[in-house]
Amino acid sequence: MYFNTNIKLLRKRKKRTQDDVAQALNMKRSTLSGYENGVSQPSLEALLAFSKYFQIAVDTLIKIDLRTLSECQLSELERGFDVYIRGTNLRVLASTVNNDDEENIEMVSEKAKGGYVNGYADPEFIKQLPTFRLPFLSKNKKYRAFQLTGDSMHPIPEGSWIIGEFVTDWHHIITGEAYIILTIDEGIVFKLVENMIPNERKLRLYSLNTIYEPYDVPITEVKEVWRFVHYMTEDLPDPFVPESALAKTVANLKQEVDSLKARTKSRYNL
Repeated sequence: MYFNTNIKLLRKRKKRTQDDVAQALNMKRSTLSGYENGVSQPSLEALLAFSKYFQIAVDTLIKIDLRTLSECQLSELERGFDVYIRGTNLRVLASTVNNDDEENIEMVSEKAKGGYVNGYADPEFIKQLPTFRLPFLSKNKKYRAFQLTGDSMHPIPEGSWIIGEFVTDWHHIITGEAYIILTIDEGIVFKLVENMIPNERKLRLYSLNTIYEPYDVPITEVKEVWRFVHYMTEDLPDPFVPESALAKTVANLKQEVDSLKARTKSRYNL
């Protein structure tokens, strides 16, 4: 049980003294000190009081070692995004930080995808991934980059790097938006998503390339969800030619062909 270390961590993050918290919870400072030092166990009433004060579910306070969470995850908890309150399991994300204790963006290349399916929750595996940072992304959110394979999301080129924001509460998946989904059987896929969790406990995945049919994934097979935010590529997209410009281009080509035909007839006396 991690109750004692959790309430001490949360108190310090809120910059509250033991006297401050004890007064707010209508208990003696010595009682709170006993809880934080692990020499006494809280009653159910005390657990509920701490849960209300920190706005974090009782299950989280006692079952999850908050010291193992990243700054991004702790910030989400403190902002009220505690998925235990929503009736699911807390998704503890293996992550890395730089020397300034800021979240890295880990890069999952095409070659690393196979290992990621098995090692996504292994901190040692995640530490081996190359990392980078983008200064225009939020410091309070967690991002990861995945290399795109195949042509199912054309016109986004194969080999592009898709950057996703970690989604803690899957009920917040927005139908019609693009997500990177880690599943048991499919591995890492990048798709447009229809959120069918509330009624059917599944996601329906769509490709941008219409030759690929949509398919369903039971939510029990999903391991991670990342909301698409950016992509990076070395390839230039195909040029966009407006209809008027296209007509002018075709007319010019026709003129050139006619001129070529005329010169050919003149040269060979046809």
